[in-house]
Amino acid sequence: MDVRVGDILELKKTHPCGSRQWQVLRVGMDFKLRCLGCGHELMTTRVKAEKSVKRILPRED
Repeated sequence: MDVRVGDILELKKTHPCGSRQWQVLRVGMDFKLRCLGCGHELMTTRVKAEKSVKRILPRED
């Protein structure tokens, strides 16, 4: 899966704030994501993040 910093990920499950969209802040063995609804940031493993992605919205350059 080709995920880059700045991409927006739409996940299968909603965050408690109601948003499904997360911005990618860091990629590597794990991802750092920021919720676009409330601003919450989290680190998760690449495998777990890739399983929960519904679609990738590329960054707007």
